[in-house]
Amino acid sequence: MEALKTKEEKTLKEKKVITKSEKKESSIGEEEIVCPICGSKEVVKDYERAEIVCAKCGCVIKENLFDIGPEWRAFDHEQKIKRCRVGAPMTYTIHDKGLSTVIDWRNKDSYGKDLSANKRAQLYRLRKWQRRIRVSDAAERNLAFALSELDRITSKLGLPRHVRENAAIIYRGAVEKGLIRGRSIEGVVAAAIYAACRRCRVPRTLDEIAEASRVDRKEIGRTYRFLARELGIKLTPTNPIDYVPRFASELGLPGEVESKAIQILQQAAEKGLTSGRGPTGVAAAAIYIASVLLGCRRTQREVAEVAGVTEVTIRNRYKELTEHLDIDVTL
Repeated sequence: MEALKTKEEKTLKEKKVITKSEKKESSIGEEEIVCPICGSKEVVKDYERAEIVCAKCGCVIKENLFDIGPEWRAFDHEQKIKRCRVGAPMTYTIHDKGLSTVIDWRNKDSYGKDLSANKRAQLYRLRKWQRRIRVSDAAERNLAFALSELDRITSKLGLPRHVRENAAIIYRGAVEKGLIRGRSIEGVVAAAIYAACRRCRVPRTLDEIAEASRVDRKEIGRTYRFLARELGIKLTPTNPIDYVPRFASELGLPGEVESKAIQILQQAAEKGLTSGRGPTGVAAAAIYIASVLLGCRRTQREVAEVAGVTEVTIRNRYKELTEHLDIDVTL
């Protein structure tokens, strides 16, 4: 009996030692890696050589690195899709975050063969109940409609993926705090998109969003101010420089004109000429001046149509910039 007790005590001690070492290893893996030579936190994981290397001084910090990626290789997109064994990543732009099961619309089995009549009827019933249970209550129904509207507006405006994700997160925050009640879904969605555009520095004007969302400009502005106040969204004023690449691209201007316009706007910001003015008007005037200076002239009407401002606005901002920055423009 004593021998059995001693054996059990030994095994328990061994287990404790193993768990302690495992905890140490996991904590080491979770810690931030710092270079012992230069103290930099910028490291590169080289899975081909199984090393962690400092990006600044090149010191090899750790060897015998394990590759946590897949064991297969793919040489084109088709191979990657065939060999991948997981679904799409989680996204906030779908009401269930893309985690629910989707039954394919094709009546074929895993080998690509047609199904029998009984199997087709069974799949039809499964699809029908799947559509019903994906949206269980009123809150999910609201979210599903709102996110489909968000996808429509962002697609029409040509906004990138990260802006859509940001807008969806802002809308979900408004739903959780009960800020939707008494307001139209379209108005809150449009305000969330406008806030996401400003946060991600992908500028779109209220007029552009109002045109794409079919909601009044005043309502979007009012809802945006309400959301910013209630959700604590703090955004700096829109920088006119953010509009320059888009306007220059739509006007077909070369990179030299774009760089010159940005330079003019930087000088104007230093002298305080951009504060209190509409960013689109100032950006349009800077592009017009740069196009004239570099011999790639566009008319005021062309620039005004692209920027969504009037020709009078461009002329006023043009006069202010040329006078205060001592720019000699010979028309």
